[in-house]
Amino acid sequence: MIEQIRSDLLRWFHSSARDLPWRRTRDPYAVMVAEVMLQQTQVDRVILKYQAFLSAFPTVAALAAAPTAEVIRLWAGLGYNRRAVNLQRAAQVIMEQYGGQVPSAVADLRALPGIGPYTAGAIACFAFEQDVAFLDTNIRRVVRRLCVGPDDRATPSDGELLAHAAALIPPGQGWTWNQAIMELGALICTSTNPACWRCPIRSYCRSYATAIADDAALVATMMSPPLKRVAESRTPEPFVGSRRWYRGRIIAVLRELPAGEVLPLPILGERIRADFTPDHEPWLQGLVADLARDGLLVMTEEGVCLPQ
Repeated sequence: MIEQIRSDLLRWFHSSARDLPWRRTRDPYAVMVAEVMLQQTQVDRVILKYQAFLSAFPTVAALAAAPTAEVIRLWAGLGYNRRAVNLQRAAQVIMEQYGGQVPSAVADLRALPGIGPYTAGAIACFAFEQDVAFLDTNIRRVVRRLCVGPDDRATPSDGELLAHAAALIPPGQGWTWNQAIMELGALICTSTNPACWRCPIRSYCRSYATAIADDAALVATMMSPPLKRVAESRTPEPFVGSRRWYRGRIIAVLRELPAGEVLPLPILGERIRADFTPDHEPWLQGLVADLARDGLLVMTEEGVCLPQ
């Protein structure tokens, strides 16, 4: 069965894959930039920023030597600004410890700032074409449904899912396979309302088999059944007005300042919220202190600015 799963998914990928810019390169630095950008950010938003970022910082050396403020400015629109600072720190480590060459070993990649298990595996696979198993949101969801069962009836560990993911990889085809399974999760096996009828491997999917069995049972008891779909129930977390939202607002305001200009905290407060009063100053000081610890801004006696 595993050979048929591989064959059916790869055939679908070859005919249906999106043309994404980072799929056209094996340059380890470009792949690293793409994978860090793709952490928690939608593909469409990353496409708009990826080429501009590489144009501004075309090499590891260019990124390592750039003013941090400029790196943060070019990250605008991607969110989670700490990733920009960590990406630059990773570039600096690569320059200092690896002679400017992105390391190929997963263990070495994981030691870089901001590079976790998924990103390290993705770089090793997509830049160096290693048969490495890793779990991003899409791969985790597909492997869980395919090999374990419905989202609401099974709680496998990441270790179990990683073992399934590794067993699925066709030897010597890690790059294509991991791209294919990620694409399936992005386009068909989505978190809500998955298009199972279009899935090339639904015949082998435990989650789909369970849904079909449930539908049959429902028909037997209710005669007029609703369509049952495999879905992932999520309660969206509020974002506007959250601490993370205000952190992003602060960085957005500082990006607009001329290089080196310092903004007093009261003025910053007024720019990020219309109802700002002196009572909000302890809250604002806590926000900027956190951002300073993350390397995203600098605090002075006069106020705050982007790092130079």
